[in-house]
Amino acid sequence: MAMIENRRKRNLTALSLVAPFVIVFSVFFFYPTLKMVQLSFTNAPLIGAGEWVGFDNYIRLASDRLFKTSVWNNAYFILLTVVPTTAIALTIALMINRLKGGMQAFIMVLFFLPYVLPVSVVTQIWAWMLDFQYGVLQPAIAAITGEAVAVFKDPEWVMPVIAAITIWWTTGFNVLLFIAGLRNVPAELYEASALDGATRWQQFTRVTWPLIWPVTALVLTLQLILQLKIFDQIYLLSAGGPFNSSYVLLMQVYREAFQLNHGGYSSAIATVLFVLIAVVSVFQFQLLRIGRSRR
Repeated sequence: MAMIENRRKRNLTALSLVAPFVIVFSVFFFYPTLKMVQLSFTNAPLIGAGEWVGFDNYIRLASDRLFKTSVWNNAYFILLTVVPTTAIALTIALMINRLKGGMQAFIMVLFFLPYVLPVSVVTQIWAWMLDFQYGVLQPAIAAITGEAVAVFKDPEWVMPVIAAITIWWTTGFNVLLFIAGLRNVPAELYEASALDGATRWQQFTRVTWPLIWPVTALVLTLQLILQLKIFDQIYLLSAGGPFNSSYVLLMQVYREAFQLNHGGYSSAIATVLFVLIAVVSVFQFQLLRIGRSRR
């Protein structure tokens, strides 16, 4: 009898600890997700009921040129940011890891500082610096191109520039992740490899890289997910222009839902984006598992 009572107490304790998370998850994620999927099969407005239309919204996506443009722009932005951000953060982390004491902490703060800034502040700073008439960076652009460029109104410049701003803004967080990974590499491995005559490059490829591979896979996956959900920087800097050259999936969700009042169609786009993010998460798990099995 006492054992049953103790088991009940443990179950109640466990339930009390898990319940807050389950409630918050159900109310703010699970239910909205189900509602979004349900709405995607209707022609409902943003607020209110609609008629069931089956897969019509998804069939419409197949012929929606703006949707195809948005998917391409998302893919282009991922190409511009994910691997470069990871490589830059790893390089910076390797350099910072060689520093000691207060200097290391100071440099880490400098790189992390942009990440704590709100996106509105970040975009405003760069909008001022890249302003066509008064921007302090326009002389550097003119030195390369021969003339000043309105970067946020030029189809060839807008995405690379926003990608560069995003890298500048988010690199600090990735540097911290890599620093944490590098600190978990035993110093004895470097000492042993040095005694065997290994160069610094060989130490990186044979010791550092295999041991920080899980962190690298994590950073790559986080960046993939974040760039699939890109919205703020583009909305504030270019509003999807010029000529839809920076239009992305979340901008189309925003347009269909809040400007055109197409709740059902916007839910279909959001559902597609949700599936893409889920696939990326599974890809991260498989990438991490494969990486570990090869090492």
